[in-house]
Amino acid sequence: MLRRTGMALVGTLGLVGTLVAVIPATAGESAAGKPAAGLTWAACPDDVVVPPTVQLPVQCAKVPVPLDYRDPGGTQIEIMVSRIASTKPEKRRGVLMLNPGGPGGTGLDQPGFLVSKGLPTGVTDAYDLIGMDTRGVGHSAPVSCGLTADDPYWANIPPYAPDDAAVTRQAEIAKDVAERCAANDTEGRLRHLSTANMARDLDRIRAALGEKKGNYYGASYGSALGAAYTSMFPATTDRVVLDSIVGDTHLDRAGLRRFALGMEQTFPDFAEWAAARHESYGLGRTPQQVRRTYLALAERLDKKPTPDGLTGPLFRQITFGFLYNEIQYPSLAQIWQTYLNPGEAPQAKAAAAPNPQDNALTVFLAVTCNDVEWPEDVDTYRRAVAQDRERFPLFGAASANITPCAFWKQEPVEPPVAVNDKGSRNVLILQNRHDPVTPLAGGKLLREKFEKRSRLVAVNESGHGVYVLGGNACALNLTTSYLVDGKMPAGDRTCRRG
Repeated sequence: MLRRTGMALVGTLGLVGTLVAVIPATAGESAAGKPAAGLTWAACPDDVVVPPTVQLPVQCAKVPVPLDYRDPGGTQIEIMVSRIASTKPEKRRGVLMLNPGGPGGTGLDQPGFLVSKGLPTGVTDAYDLIGMDTRGVGHSAPVSCGLTADDPYWANIPPYAPDDAAVTRQAEIAKDVAERCAANDTEGRLRHLSTANMARDLDRIRAALGEKKGNYYGASYGSALGAAYTSMFPATTDRVVLDSIVGDTHLDRAGLRRFALGMEQTFPDFAEWAAARHESYGLGRTPQQVRRTYLALAERLDKKPTPDGLTGPLFRQITFGFLYNEIQYPSLAQIWQTYLNPGEAPQAKAAAAPNPQDNALTVFLAVTCNDVEWPEDVDTYRRAVAQDRERFPLFGAASANITPCAFWKQEPVEPPVAVNDKGSRNVLILQNRHDPVTPLAGGKLLREKFEKRSRLVAVNESGHGVYVLGGNACALNLTTSYLVDGKMPAGDRTCRRG
């Protein structure tokens, strides 16, 4: 998810009587039941970080929503939302709901975070910025699989599998995690964590805020949530910006395997950067030499991890995470440099070890496993790992590896949300050409699915995240113009670097 490049990259209609029915997520459905009549705004919890440069006040409130939208009068949970309100009533046009990705990360700090990164005042004047912890996360009815700090499951992206035996070992770990998630789900909440239900929550939040229509900005997995939201509620969504595209309304196995394509396309940017600085870091005089250094070091660590626990899979995962933003290249080069000479490697290096976060890992698993059916046969993953190890040597044997979704105990409550290409042209898609986790292919896929409803802005930059975070002037101007003035590009656009 955006901003969190740590290794936990690392989640409607009532029923009559006891009738059990699956209600498909269809375009134009309405959030059943009466929405909250007004919200009570107060100070946010202490763990909602507001950067010191943000001078605008941040407030929080809770919105009740059904745990199960098929039973809107049943168990209710509360979604905590945050707000930086517009201070220019003459310029205000509504609310802009925000999602930073995941699924599983907090979004309560998103309004302050974007303001601190230079969100144009035209946007803060036009909108109340609305962040939130989506259902299951943080302050919104949190869930837990009971994962502990010493668990071998430490990231939502599976570890690189150098051989078939590694896939078998990971299958045992994945099966254990799925079983523990089921055993720890004593209140039966996990099965109700899905992109469709999070989209329904968005429409409930929109109604609770007293708005006829909601505007939305979502990045990474937030692009999938936004695609589901505007597909399910085309009549109550207005301006929608989707940034760094998963490729659909959910993350499925094909989307996860595209991570390897993204790394292959993005790694050359780091390799070129490192080669130009060979005299300082010694990673290779050419991009080709830097690539060979990566492969050789990874293979060496596969055979002999360092005393402080750096393995080949963890080294690959760290490299993948540090490709999220070019500003991280010096730190990545420094890590490589440290481990090139094992005699100089420290005995303990906390920065190289992932710190598992049970809640974030749990939500990611619940949402991705609930949204779609995943293959259950371990041999399917062995074949995919072998194939992608050849196709994408840098990371293919990681993103194709088996996950707990293969052993998930909860069956999907409903089919995945279908992209709805009927409606007004209100979906602006932003995508860097080189993105390690959501490659350009995902942006093109979603553009094709939305057809006339969307426009694609392809940006000749490297990294994960375009608007505000990416720094590209063309993309910044196009997106701000759309959010503030409603000016959608007449056709797809390409933004040059810079």
